[in-house]
Amino acid sequence: MKRATITDPRASTDTHTSTDAYASVRPGRLNPADVLRLGLLGIRTRRLRATLSALGISLGIATLVLVTGIPASSQRALDDRLSALGTNLLRAHPQPDQKPPVALPEAAAEMAARIAPVTATGQVANTHQLVHRSDRTDPADGLGLTVLAADHDLLKVVNGRVRAGKFLDAATDGLPTAVLGHEAAARLGITRPLPGRQAQQILVGTTWFTVIGVLDPLPLAPDLDRSVLVGWKAAKQNLGFDGHPTVVYVKAREDAIEAVSSVLPATLYPQLPGLVQVSRPSDALAAKRAASSAFSSLFLGLAGVALLVGGIGVANTMYISVLERRREIGLRRALGANRGQIRGQFLTESVVLSLLGGLAGTLIGTLSTIAYAVYQGWHPVVPLTVLTAGVAGAVVIGMLAGVYPSVRASRLTPTQALATT
Repeated sequence: MKRATITDPRASTDTHTSTDAYASVRPGRLNPADVLRLGLLGIRTRRLRATLSALGISLGIATLVLVTGIPASSQRALDDRLSALGTNLLRAHPQPDQKPPVALPEAAAEMAARIAPVTATGQVANTHQLVHRSDRTDPADGLGLTVLAADHDLLKVVNGRVRAGKFLDAATDGLPTAVLGHEAAARLGITRPLPGRQAQQILVGTTWFTVIGVLDPLPLAPDLDRSVLVGWKAAKQNLGFDGHPTVVYVKAREDAIEAVSSVLPATLYPQLPGLVQVSRPSDALAAKRAASSAFSSLFLGLAGVALLVGGIGVANTMYISVLERRREIGLRRALGANRGQIRGQFLTESVVLSLLGGLAGTLIGTLSTIAYAVYQGWHPVVPLTVLTAGVAGAVVIGMLAGVYPSVRASRLTPTQALATT
């Protein structure tokens, strides 16, 4: 005889309700603050390991800043020295074999200044007068010196300096005053004008001029070393000067020096540009550009090596972290954490670790670069793009280095992670 099976309908209902409720449970979503807190958990609990790992990436970023900042500072010092050789200076004058030579316009310097890349202009003119130390010397002996009318901007264009006294300016332009080149002062026996004493005078043509300054040697314009420079208006009033310049000096941006050189003759003498000769850019400009190219290649290679070393260090640290924390991963998976949350935890930890190391490395590299440049007597140069790239590079390295370890951690099942290894 069969027993009757009594089924409680309430029990069946409770069973279905429990199953549906379990099926509806989903892991809670973590907001960015929670993800960051979990990412910082491994850094806070393993401070020594985190410090050493951050130190590795910081050394890589510091190396990046150093190998960029120190050569950049050195290159700046080299560029300054090469620029002093006249890499951006042009010299325009009439063709010497043309008889008679063409007369450049009186406003030649102003015309040249209208060329967009030109930064400064200056001009001189030969007055064809003889200079004497006194009226007792041979009237035909001019000591091999040239008397030039000069404008006020000449000295800054040729990178000149006044050794003693002052240079010509608007106040002295119409007065019979003169500035002597280095060699001219030696031949005239005037070393320097002394304050508090009677000013020394020289005879230019038939007019006495008072010496108000003596120049240092001019490597960019050696012809001016053997010249006596007088004001433009004074030359017109006292020496019969016609106002036409004979040499125009032009400074321009180095990246446009060839373009300026090609249009300068037509600018100064549009009727017959071929009768104006322009000195070619200094050979030092080619050396400067070659040095800049070599430095750029060196920067790229060294920076790549530094970033590679830092990235390998972070990847190794995160991989070891996954192996050490398998039990933690298994426990979190057993409590309901999904794979995405595990990936986010370890990826965040990798990025934060690299970011801290990048900030520390940028600071260390910047301070070290400044200290070394000051010690060498250079102007410190730390490109802002390098500082930004250092921090951004650290973040990118952290992301790349943390991808594989985070994916490996997320693939562990609770039983695999909790198993004894």
